[in-house]
Amino acid sequence: MARILWVDDEIEMLRPHIMFLEQKGYDLDAINNGADGLMLIDKYDYDLVFLDENMPGISGLDVLIEIKKINSELPVIMITKSEEESIMEEAIGSNIADYLIKPVNPNQILLAIKKNINATQIISEKNTMDYQRQFREIGMELGNNLDPQEWITIYKKLVDWEMKLEKSEDGGILDIFQTQKDEANIVFSNFVAENYIDWLHGADDKPVMSQTAFRKKVLPQLKDNTPTFLFVIDNLRYDQWKTIYPTISEYFRVVEDSIYYSILPTTTQYARNSFFSGLMPSEIEKKYPQYWTQEHEEGTKNQFEGELLGTQLKRLGLDMDYSYNKIITLDQGRKLAENTHKLFNKKLNIIVYNFVDMLSHARTEMEVIRELASDEKAYRSLTLSWFKNSPLFEIMKTIADKKGQIIITTDHGSVKVKKPVKVVGDKTTNSNLRYKFGRKIDYKPKEVFEVTNPEDVFLPKINVSTKYIFAKQNNFFLYPNNYNYYYKYYNDTFQHGGISLEEVLIPLITLSAK
Repeated sequence: MARILWVDDEIEMLRPHIMFLEQKGYDLDAINNGADGLMLIDKYDYDLVFLDENMPGISGLDVLIEIKKINSELPVIMITKSEEESIMEEAIGSNIADYLIKPVNPNQILLAIKKNINATQIISEKNTMDYQRQFREIGMELGNNLDPQEWITIYKKLVDWEMKLEKSEDGGILDIFQTQKDEANIVFSNFVAENYIDWLHGADDKPVMSQTAFRKKVLPQLKDNTPTFLFVIDNLRYDQWKTIYPTISEYFRVVEDSIYYSILPTTTQYARNSFFSGLMPSEIEKKYPQYWTQEHEEGTKNQFEGELLGTQLKRLGLDMDYSYNKIITLDQGRKLAENTHKLFNKKLNIIVYNFVDMLSHARTEMEVIRELASDEKAYRSLTLSWFKNSPLFEIMKTIADKKGQIIITTDHGSVKVKKPVKVVGDKTTNSNLRYKFGRKIDYKPKEVFEVTNPEDVFLPKINVSTKYIFAKQNNFFLYPNNYNYYYKYYNDTFQHGGISLEEVLIPLITLSAK
């Protein structure tokens, strides 16, 4: 049970409170002056301190400063008779855990203890109980014939539960959740495979996808008198957005939290070019061959995004003054952060920021990053640590200060791959682990989403016998040669290009400055 120190010059008057807490099982030391309180803190390990603000001798605020020197992480709850705002602000500025006004009753004290000592355990137990009740409900929903919007709702629900349960001390409940998430991904992958071609050919229930997202999701959010900054953060999943949002929430409020569907393959070359152009890949290849580079050709595959956006605006009849910036290096980010204020004369500013994608690739290739981002929780945490210290965050704070609007989106997500699927291909077959195309590919049809005619899904047809296959859920393609080596190398890495909730369902978040 927790050990608590209570420092108050009227401590004898608080004996009923102390007895109440001792009956609840807390180990409590009571002292009537700050000097002796500091001696005890220096000698013993306490979990919490109740501290009177107005004491003779050393004041409560002075004691607080000394406590933080001894143990900066020790939670201190300030108790005072004063309601003066300046005292409250000084106490809060000294990093107190809570602030109570006398007279306090025993239940107030008990609640403060539970908030600061037992909160993690209480929240963990409640989340576990709540998810156990939701488990059956989600399972029944997965058995229904869900439409695209219902899948978005399910995915948001799963992300929320994953982020709640990852704080749980019950490892078993996380295993149960992962099983349900895997089941959801199997059902979702089959759902996309069964409906994808129909969506591209005008099905009534087709979702907003990469080629329509800018027109249907971004343009309606633009305002005449407020510059909008569209951030395309490469490979940012919805759960990563939810992870960085608390950091942003001090400066922005959410106007719309939406999700659209990425096209296949869920990779930068295809999905992001489609987003900016408003066209499918084969349409870009035909209409604007100067802006399209085939996978087997040399050169950057996304070097004409600004130009492709210009073609879409022109087709829509929009004469819009916009800027386009792509950030790949830290120096480029810092330079843009220094010059963000110069962009406010444009109605729309596009900023493509490539870090999360580099992080996922680095995790595959570098052992140290693999250990730092050992699981989904750690991967999100690493993304948050980067964001808090990035020029991107500085750019967003500048926009908030000047009352601009931002839209955050991406081109595709990534999935942690687990199950290898054997394929055999010739030299023309591409190297991506989540999708393959070529003339001769051997595979088990039941394990993939196969497209024998690329024109059906508006993908380039390199030759008359080209076909595409896409990995489902958390599968990844491996060749038989050196199979065990590559399995060990790529297993548990984050990949993209195929069909999964994490890759296909793309966040598009509109935020207004507070």
